[in-house]
Amino acid sequence: MSVVIGIDIGGSSTKIVGFSAKGKEWELIEPQIIKANDPITATYGAFGKFTDENNLAISDISKIMMTGVGASHVKNSLYGLKCQRVAEFDSIGRGGTYLSGLSEALVVSMGTGTAMVHARADGTMKYLGGTGVGGGTLMGLSKLLLNAEKMSHIEKYAESGSLDNIDLRIKDMTATDSMTQLEGDLTAANFGKLSDLASKGDMALGVMNLVFETVGMISIFAARSVGARDIILTGNVTRLAHCKRKFDEFNHLEVGRGLNFIIPDRARFATAIGAAMIGMRWGEK
Repeated sequence: MSVVIGIDIGGSSTKIVGFSAKGKEWELIEPQIIKANDPITATYGAFGKFTDENNLAISDISKIMMTGVGASHVKNSLYGLKCQRVAEFDSIGRGGTYLSGLSEALVVSMGTGTAMVHARADGTMKYLGGTGVGGGTLMGLSKLLLNAEKMSHIEKYAESGSLDNIDLRIKDMTATDSMTQLEGDLTAANFGKLSDLASKGDMALGVMNLVFETVGMISIFAARSVGARDIILTGNVTRLAHCKRKFDEFNHLEVGRGLNFIIPDRARFATAIGAAMIGMRWGEK
């Protein structure tokens, strides 16, 4: 057996995936995630859990490809296997296009912060920039405003929330017969209408809305700047129900006309998958 492992060591979680050679084809081994702030602990924990649950021996593994902000902390081999560090932005682009089945797209990685990569049909990956607004913003503001540190708790709060006591929207500023071309439910100012009556649910929903609207708008600007039509969303927060709803709204708004937001299956593992794909291109299987 020949298996290429991809590991994405992030700021708060580590993802691991494998591809097994089946003749001339590669078969994806179901990814896993480990939550740990220490990159060394997370890497060894993820590798041990992944190999044990998939009955993989060290001799089955031909390559280990590492990426992410924590990859530089792993300086030695992993159980005697040499680790190759690869560029995170290349991994983001390749993983996003693999999961979506597209040859060209803007791939947006929503991790602790947010990064955008233009992945092109000729295999070139161009980093376009990003924003510090991302999953880390969501967690930090939720801890401050809600005293909540678990994503599941934040999402539960948001289920009962309303933006009426949080965000200032176009409809709050214009008359019903206004000549504005903007939809009334569009946000004019996040937290611009914060009320003393706002509940924890309202604030949880407001924080999510702030993060996803910010990422959505800069993604639209970036996609238009390079002529990309499809925007592939990846990263941990894509599994949240409100994330899916918010970007579905973008697909139906005038501001997103001509663009298509996509959250593929296994979106939070895209960068680890992309790292493994780079390894699959190097040398013989």
